[in-house]
Amino acid sequence: MAKAPVERLKKKLSERLALIRGDRSQRQFARDLGVFQQNVNRYENGTTPHTDFLMTLAIKENISMDWLLLGKGRMRRRA
Repeated sequence: MAKAPVERLKKKLSERLALIRGDRSQRQFARDLGVFQQNVNRYENGTTPHTDFLMTLAIKENISMDWLLLGKGRMRRRA
């Protein structure tokens, strides 16, 4: 895969994280996930999230990994 499409996906990932957070503050969102607020801030500003964070987010917020990472399919996993 070429570098440019990967960079676009990474930029969109930070936008999707902010969308998942919604109206919650970064502090509250971090608290809900059991992570530091500074991590949420860095991830929303373009730092690539750690795998553990992504997995925790997907599980606790019922988020599809395909949607989160690639923007494909539905945001929420089916129950």
